[in-house]
Amino acid sequence: QVQLVESGGGLVQAGGSLRLSCAASGNKFNINDMGWYRQAPGKQRDMVAIITRTGSANYADSVKGRFTVSRDNAKNTVYLQMNSLEPEDTAVYYCNAAVQITRSTLPRTYWGQGTQVAVSS
Repeated sequence: QVQLVESGGGLVQAGGSLRLSCAASGNKFNINDMGWYRQAPGKQRDMVAIITRTGSANYADSVKGRFTVSRDNAKNTVYLQMNSLEPEDTAVYYCNAAVQITRSTLPRTYWGQGTQVAVSS
């Protein structure tokens, strides 16, 4: 069973920074894309950033230039460095990974439990 465990959320003032981490554990053959999504109260869950195994990244327009996604394949971990945080960034942030359990199986999507990020004005 694959588990994704996030850490690093919290409360920060506008203009501040936070770094989120998400580590994947459990039996697996390969991890393909990893990423971060967020969900504010009363809103749908939206993509924030996605990074491929080779390091190619895509970002939501609202976070470009402020957030940076990275990963350490040896540690099965993805990070999200969030700078110049705004109150509009307040949400529960979820880690996401496409995991191939064995060489012959298709990747399956796994989610973390979420970590709260709150930005005060």
